[in-house]
Amino acid sequence: MQLLRIHPSDTVAVAIELIEAGTVLPVDGETVLAKDPIPPGHKIALRNISIGEKVIKYGAPIGHATAEIPVGSHVHTHNVKSNLKGRLSYTYTPDFQDLPPKKPKTFMGYKRADGSVGIRNEVWIIPTVGCVNGIVRQIEMQAQDFKTENIDAVTSFCHPYGCSQLGNDREMTLKYLAGLIRHPNAAAVLVVGLGCENGNIEELKKVLGTWDEHRVKFLVAQDYEDEISESLSLLKELCRYADAFRRTECSASDLVIGLKCGGSDGFSGITANPLLGALTDEMIAQGGSAILTEVPEMFGAETLLMNRCRTQEQFDKTVSLVNDFKEYFLRYGEKTDENPSPGNKAGGITTLEDKSLGCTQKGGSAPVEDVLGYGDAVQKKGLSLLQSPGNDLVASGALAVSGAQLILFTTGRGTPFGCPIPTVKISSNSDLYDRKKAWIDFDAGRLLSGVSMDELKEEFLEYVLALASGEIRAKSERLDRHDLAIFKDGVTL
Repeated sequence: MQLLRIHPSDTVAVAIELIEAGTVLPVDGETVLAKDPIPPGHKIALRNISIGEKVIKYGAPIGHATAEIPVGSHVHTHNVKSNLKGRLSYTYTPDFQDLPPKKPKTFMGYKRADGSVGIRNEVWIIPTVGCVNGIVRQIEMQAQDFKTENIDAVTSFCHPYGCSQLGNDREMTLKYLAGLIRHPNAAAVLVVGLGCENGNIEELKKVLGTWDEHRVKFLVAQDYEDEISESLSLLKELCRYADAFRRTECSASDLVIGLKCGGSDGFSGITANPLLGALTDEMIAQGGSAILTEVPEMFGAETLLMNRCRTQEQFDKTVSLVNDFKEYFLRYGEKTDENPSPGNKAGGITTLEDKSLGCTQKGGSAPVEDVLGYGDAVQKKGLSLLQSPGNDLVASGALAVSGAQLILFTTGRGTPFGCPIPTVKISSNSDLYDRKKAWIDFDAGRLLSGVSMDELKEEFLEYVLALASGEIRAKSERLDRHDLAIFKDGVTL
C-alpha cells in the first residue's frame, strides 16, 4: 500500500512511503499519477482542487486551497491555508452512544487511605517557590539513604514560580501544587517553602484543604537554622510511612489515563492516535477514566467533542473551554491558527484542523462526562476534557495534577521528556520506534504493515496494565523528570 484514503469523501490521500514523481498510484479502483514527489505522511490531491475550495481529510475540511491544485499534486502549506476563526457560536446536536460495559481487568496497585489508587510508590519533595529549588535538590540527594525496596523513588520537583504572581496566575500555581501533593503515585510528600513568598505554605494549605499528617509534612526554610537537617528528619518519617505500602489487586476501573500527543506527523491521526482512542474506549467500557487536553488542538474538530457531551451543561462548558482559549490567544495578539509546529509540518501536517482532527481521535468515541478547569481533579468516570495548552510539558503536568496515574503520549517525531508520572511514548511509525528505542515504548506504526487494530489494542492494553503493576517501566522513568512546567497567564511583579 502506497496511499491511504482515510474517508470516502476525502479529496486527498496520505503517502505511506516516499512516492516519486511520475508514479502511477491505485486508489479505490482508479489511478492517480503523482506530479510531485510526496514524502511519507504527506498528502496528494485525488482530484483537481480549485482555488478557495475546501480540502477534505478525515471526512472534514482541513483548510482551503490558496492556489489551483491539479490532481496528483503535493498538498501542503504552500497551497493550503487554515479556515479557523476566533470565537464562534455553536448548537448542541447530541451524537453519541454509551459503550457496552465490560468486566474490568485487574492490575497490582497501591491503595491509599483516601480511597485513591497509585501505580508507583514514591516520596515527593515539592517546593512552593523557585527560590528553594537548590535546597530541595540537596535534600533529595541526601535522602536517598532512606529509600527502601518498597519505595520506587525519592524525587524532588522544581519550578520557577510561587512568588511575584498575582490573582488567577498565582491561583493556578497553588492549584497545580495542591494537585501534585494529592497525587496517589506519591505515598508521602514533603512540601518546602521559603517563608516570604506570596504563594507560601499557609496560602497553599487553603487550596489543599484537608490532608493526612502522616502522609504530608511542611517545612518553612526561613524558620530553621539548618533547613536541610530538619527536612531530612521529616523525610525519614515520611519514608517509614511510604515503606509500609504493598501492591494489591486493583480494578482497571481505578485507572485514570492522560491522553497527550506531541511532535505529531502525518501518520499520527492514522495509527497512534486511533490506537489510543481504541484503548480509551476499552478502559471506559471497563469503568475507568480518561482525560483529553490540549485545547488549541481541538480547534477545528471541537464540534465532534461538543456533540459527544452527555448534557447541555457539559456542552456549554466545552463551548466556553474552546472560546475562552481562543480569547487567550487573541488577548496576546496571536492568531488562533498559529499551529502546527515546524516538526509537525515536516511530518506532513498542514493546518491546525489537520492536526486537531487527528489529535482528538485519542479520546475515542465515549461520551464526554465532564469538563475540568486547569488544576481541577477528575470527579467522574469516563472521558473528561481538561483546560490546558498543547505544550508537551505543561499539558502533561496538567494531566498529572488532575489525577492521571500515567500518560499515553503519541509522537511521530520523538521526544525524551518525562514528567512526575510515567509517560508512555507511542510512535506513529515503525521507523521512529526502530531508531529511538531509548525514547519510544510502543510501536503503533505496525497498523500500516497489516496488524489489526483489535490485535494491537489488546497488546497495548496488556502493556498498560503491566506498566501500572510495576512489571515494566516507561522509558521516560529512566530519564530526568525533575522540572515542573506550570501554566502561566499573568503579570510577574
